[in-house]
Amino acid sequence: TLDDYEDTVRLHLKPGLGRHKLTALTVAHVDALWQAKRKTYSANSVRIMRAVLRKALGQAEREGLVARNVAALSLPPRVRTEEGRTLTVDQARLLLDQVAEHRMGVLILLSLVFGLRRGEALGLMWSGFDPDAGILRVTHAVKRIKNRDPGAAQKTKLVIAELKTRKSRRTLCLTPELVEAIKRHRVRHNHERLQAGAEWVEHGLMFPTVFGTPSDPDNFSHLFSKMTKRAGLGHWHPHELRHSGASLMLAQGTPLHVVSEVLGHASIAITKDVYGHLLEGDKRAATAAISGVLLGENIRVAPKVAPNGGEATG
Repeated sequence: TLDDYEDTVRLHLKPGLGRHKLTALTVAHVDALWQAKRKTYSANSVRIMRAVLRKALGQAEREGLVARNVAALSLPPRVRTEEGRTLTVDQARLLLDQVAEHRMGVLILLSLVFGLRRGEALGLMWSGFDPDAGILRVTHAVKRIKNRDPGAAQKTKLVIAELKTRKSRRTLCLTPELVEAIKRHRVRHNHERLQAGAEWVEHGLMFPTVFGTPSDPDNFSHLFSKMTKRAGLGHWHPHELRHSGASLMLAQGTPLHVVSEVLGHASIAITKDVYGHLLEGDKRAATAAISGVLLGENIRVAPKVAPNGGEATG
């Protein structure tokens, strides 16, 4: 998060607004920057820039350095949620058949069933798997971050980080079939550990490399694309497994609040914004249900009118 904030300031806010004195900064200056950025960047990118500036100026306002937060008064960009691709049931089955024997096959299965984020799936820990209780805890994620060590040869490094929010740290309920799939994967995992011998580096991960180290998220994306192409589906990204899982859950009638909890969204509002368009069938069913109650044949909505203008009795 800190790296993202620093990049936003260095690449966008400082070049665009740094020439203005803090007390002379106006809403017009900020609006002009957002308008210029929209020519090159997406609305969501501009939204992030505005959020960073708003947070910084909010602190300045609290400290009495500015009289008002001009970023908060600026016009936020309108972010339209684009509908992502989703695998159909037949495509999902085809993919799972293709990857069934691969060492990452169970990871793809879990990502699809529970809509896991890529880093979350790669960060699943054996300590979070309880086969007797039939649960799997999502507590960590594998991320690539900037290497802050001045003497490091690599600019970035892989880390296993605890998930930041309570909503993202969640417990998933496993079916007996999923428990057995994970158990079979553990047999393969233990065999790989024995083969690696002294080269194995234990991190407690369920889906590490063949040497026990964290799997690189980008490498997994390339691998997943190869798998989908081999299955005849063309290029797909792991994040589309998350979107597909959510869509399939909703298609099977899973309540929206349950889908939100499984996905680890911060609020049900996020789930509704992203997947609300998939609830058309539920809305029609709700209308049909209430119409059936109010307009059923046992309910008299309006009196029948007799030919002479009076109310008919029959």
